[in-house]
Amino acid sequence: MRIEATVLGEGDVVTDLKVQSVDETPDASPDQFAVISQSSLQERRPRVLKHGDTFGVFDRNGDILSGEGNPDGLFHRDTRHLSHLDLLINGTHPILLSSTLRDDNAVLTCDLTNPDLPDDAGRLFLEHDVIHIRRSKFLWRAAGYERLLVRNFGDRPQHLTLELRFEADFADLFEVRGMRRQRRGTFYPAEVGTGSVTLSYRGLDDETRITRLRFDPPPTRLESRRAVFDVDVRPGQRAVIFVEIHCDGDLPQRRPREHYLLSMVEARRRARQSSSRATLINTSNEIFNEALRRSLSDLYMLVTDTREGPYPYAGTPWFSTAFGRDALITAYQTLWMDPALAQGVLGFLAANQAQIEDPAADAEPGKILHEVRYGEMAELGEVPFRRYYGSVDSTPLFVMLAGAYLERTNDVQTLEKLWPHIEAALHWQKIFGDRDGDGFLEYGRRTTEGLVNQGWKDSHDSIFHADGSMARGPIALCEVQGYAFAAKQAASRIARSLGRVDQAIVLETEAEALRQQFDDAFWCEDLGTYALALDGEKRPCRVRSSNAGHALFTGIARPERAAQLAETLMNSASFSGFGVRTIASAEARYNPMSYHNGSVWPHDNALIALGLARYGFKQEAARIFEGLFHASVYIDLRRLPELFCGFPRRRGQGPTLYPVACAPQAWAAATPFSLVQACLGMDFDPATKAVRLNRPVLPDFLDELVLRNVVLGECRLDLAVQRAGREVAAHVLSRTGDVKVVITN
Repeated sequence: MRIEATVLGEGDVVTDLKVQSVDETPDASPDQFAVISQSSLQERRPRVLKHGDTFGVFDRNGDILSGEGNPDGLFHRDTRHLSHLDLLINGTHPILLSSTLRDDNAVLTCDLTNPDLPDDAGRLFLEHDVIHIRRSKFLWRAAGYERLLVRNFGDRPQHLTLELRFEADFADLFEVRGMRRQRRGTFYPAEVGTGSVTLSYRGLDDETRITRLRFDPPPTRLESRRAVFDVDVRPGQRAVIFVEIHCDGDLPQRRPREHYLLSMVEARRRARQSSSRATLINTSNEIFNEALRRSLSDLYMLVTDTREGPYPYAGTPWFSTAFGRDALITAYQTLWMDPALAQGVLGFLAANQAQIEDPAADAEPGKILHEVRYGEMAELGEVPFRRYYGSVDSTPLFVMLAGAYLERTNDVQTLEKLWPHIEAALHWQKIFGDRDGDGFLEYGRRTTEGLVNQGWKDSHDSIFHADGSMARGPIALCEVQGYAFAAKQAASRIARSLGRVDQAIVLETEAEALRQQFDDAFWCEDLGTYALALDGEKRPCRVRSSNAGHALFTGIARPERAAQLAETLMNSASFSGFGVRTIASAEARYNPMSYHNGSVWPHDNALIALGLARYGFKQEAARIFEGLFHASVYIDLRRLPELFCGFPRRRGQGPTLYPVACAPQAWAAATPFSLVQACLGMDFDPATKAVRLNRPVLPDFLDELVLRNVVLGECRLDLAVQRAGREVAAHVLSRTGDVKVVITN
């Protein structure tokens, strides 16, 4: 990377900074940080729990199964603190009866029973389905808790041997994802006490990571890798075993059985409190109600409390950490129902905004964070993500969200605090983001270790020309120009609210100039869409993609282009029946099983639906809503995953699942709420205390939709929206304060 610049003193102005990438041609080899796909998460349908910086991936029995390519484990701050945990009854795995997550995601319950059990001579001494084992698991404050409840439904006393086998490999999350390391740190011998085992590892970063297990009652036999319990259970009676697994923390003073109950109550109370801020939705369709409940629970399970406020982590298992882009979009999708998420995201990202140039981290002054990692590999620089800034879109999205937050809340005080960060972000857009001074935002990594592609479609092969050849950088993405346009508009509104009228006028002028420049450079009349990107020679990538739908979302699309663009997005080449594909089926690199070249991403579709609604195409937005709803009907727990394959929808069949898609994923969980907003055309006017519905529609699968706890300042209301023939009517069920509802048809 070469920087042509001067060191600035206070008040100096840069006029001709040129930033060049270390390499401008994406490597045709597989992504250096991609998740290695050796097994399908969707086939295994794992159960996921999360609290704070800790998450667990279990199989449906509640076990953690070790093995190469297996993502199971108890993870804390990007390290796997438990890589194996399985339960045996008399040396055999029990039989699964059911595996259920509570609607609020607070507790995983696995019901198991015994198989046919022979004695040492091979004679059957216990028939199947006599012993019931209920495993109840949850996470709280960097620890995993489990209760084993064993009941005898037979007519004779039973002497059983229950065994828990455990292992801690302390693997970095990127190792679990498939990366190979030449060296590892030091594993210490296990410390076995009375009812407890301590496993520890000192990494090459000189950090010691510790896993402590406690058992109550103490096992009959306790070794470094297993705990054995001899259990006598009379007919109709039960036995209970409690297990705790602590990550890097001291053991509590209370016994595990006492600590289990107190921690569960606290965890469930916290889950209720965190989601109680949000508007609740109930509809005439009970299946959709199930999907909404799961989405709400997933969203708030992924939220982690930071010093700056609540922050949605991106998703499990691969992205359970702070991502800038993901959190900004998630907060935008849910702004109408819970503005506190946006406030927390803005505060956290402002506190972590880049202050200096650091090529290894792709950091430049004013740039907004891409990703934070805490594991050994990040600390050692084996991956560049310790505090990484390699996304071209997080910075304009930050300004966009700030403007939307002001419109939603009129919280001028928060915007006063954010204004220096907004100015720094705008300065980054003008100086560092515009690498060649042509008015567009471009990206290019600054070292060979950085991400090759730095938009939301960050696969190595996701940006290409019509003939399939890779685009050479620096690359100006279609949707990023829309974000830059919307950021200038948002900053103008913020500036006016802060009394900075001259700045507001300049920003408005710049935004309109960018809109015209964008249309001139990106519009492809014969394709009926905007080009995917411009390459380093300003040649358009003439590819029909979902990226162009974001031009509707941000408002940069000229009104006269909207109808043709909407038609292109919704024709059979782009719309699979479940959603808009990332790449249309006729394009050179189309592959419905790829990550970004033909798949369907729920959040992408949510933003497109918001854009269609913005330009008046409400029925098209409702078609996207309907498609994603029908996809969720066929998916485990009604949970929309990160993405699914882009094969055409077939009658009576669900979508083809992507093998390593994260679920839950924050912006996928937020998608149903965003689609509700798009179809209702909902926005807020704090100045007049008005909730507005602009040409509301309901998709065919809904006859009624009820919103409860819609908050505007100090006012609250409950609102019902119902189908009335071909029209949609709305009426207020209750209200607190003088808030009003305004409907525009």
